Amino acid sequence: MSKYFGTNGVRGKFEELNPLLTMKLAQAIGIYLNRGTVAGQLVPLTSSLDTVLGRFATTVLVGRDGRLTGDCLKYAVFSGLQSVGCKVIDLGMVSSPTAEFMVKKLSADGLIVITASHNPPEWNALKVVDGNGIAISREEGEKIEIMLDKIKTVSWDKVSSVESYFSATVDHTAAILASVDVAKTRKRAPKVIIDCGNAMASLIAPKLLQELGCSVISLNSTIDGHFPGRGSEPTKDSLVQLIDSVKLNNADLGMAWDGDGDRIVLIDDKGEFIVGDKVFALSVLFALKTKKGSVVTTVATSKAAEDIATKFGMKTYYTKIGAPYLCQELLERNAVIAGEEVGGVIWPEVSLAKDGFLTAAKMIELLAESGKKLSVILKEIPQYFNEKTKIAANDEQKMKIVRSILDYAKKNKFNFIDIDGVRINFDDSWVIVRASGTENYVRVFAEAKTQDKAKKLMEEYVKLAETFR
Repeated sequence: MSKYFGTNGVRGKFEELNPLLTMKLAQAIGIYLNRGTVAGQLVPLTSSLDTVLGRFATTVLVGRDGRLTGDCLKYAVFSGLQSVGCKVIDLGMVSSPTAEFMVKKLSADGLIVITASHNPPEWNALKVVDGNGIAISREEGEKIEIMLDKIKTVSWDKVSSVESYFSATVDHTAAILASVDVAKTRKRAPKVIIDCGNAMASLIAPKLLQELGCSVISLNSTIDGHFPGRGSEPTKDSLVQLIDSVKLNNADLGMAWDGDGDRIVLIDDKGEFIVGDKVFALSVLFALKTKKGSVVTTVATSKAAEDIATKFGMKTYYTKIGAPYLCQELLERNAVIAGEEVGGVIWPEVSLAKDGFLTAAKMIELLAESGKKLSVILKEIPQYFNEKTKIAANDEQKMKIVRSILDYAKKNKFNFIDIDGVRINFDDSWVIVRASGTENYVRVFAEAKTQDKAKKLMEEYVKLAETFR
């Protein structure tokens, strides 16, 4: 059981993820990335450190977001990586999708991004990506944690200096522009209101959308680790200013990102909030109109994406919740697109990162290609409604509840998926009961063709789960 790693890295408040722990984690990550191969096989992490340290000049990229503790933790990461023989390249302040794009661009062996994504300002985190561009999963994180009490540094003359590469945002922007039909987007020239959330979107979104020919009005576009304009999670309640601005300015759409920019939500031309599920469904619709291939998504994602894939004769594969599992399945299935319910979409033609800025560009291209308003295009997305809640439960209770729900599904011969909790699929609805990987909760999500049915389904399984606690 992993002590520090969750579904996508290590996160915590500053008193938890402090500089000392950060340095030790960076050392262990450096050793993990620096294993090399013997006879074509990865060196086991349980082998002698003498066979691991310094096998080759491992290059690790380091980037950070605008959180107040980011600079402090960055230097702890530098020290940890350098002390185990890694060559470090500082990307400076960048979005997560920008940093992940640079792994392939710079032929790096790995990446550490210091970002807590959508979490409140007092949080920070280490997101780790390997040389293939795949985020480190909880299972791989357990292998890294093995090394924490076995750290051995290289000799003094093997400690390299830190190099800087501060053009990552320019490189990433160019790659995005190269992947869309800029001539069409400039011809459409939509009016777009964007809310950067005082976070990483400020570095890339305004200029990117201007390059696409959009008329842009920017909100909260100054980086500030206190997040004064709104919370770092782009929810309907936190985006009142954006919604009002779209209506007031008669804009074609609004866009907002989370703290590190890997997720996006939309506001349509009527001022309606478009949840991440529908952003992914729109992305699937657009992708499959031009390419043939399967779709990958998580067990907590709306059935709308699967319905669209089925309409195009394509298969949908479900994974555990988390970017690492999406990436792995996408590669295994050679899928056209992958994404999750909160608006994170992977477009493999550019990188294996969830990329809120590439998704933004694709949505502008979708408007240009269709010549329609976003509110009209959304009518092509199958309509579902969802309800979400959580039940307080300790680790033992979480395991018991999920296990009991699985037994219940088997006993009733339901159609279910049990790779991450238990998702039970009905004809026009589904419900999932899963244990939180980071908190003392069991989460219950339900989706149906009507809000009332979704609510009743959720309540039914909340009551059932509570009887098993």
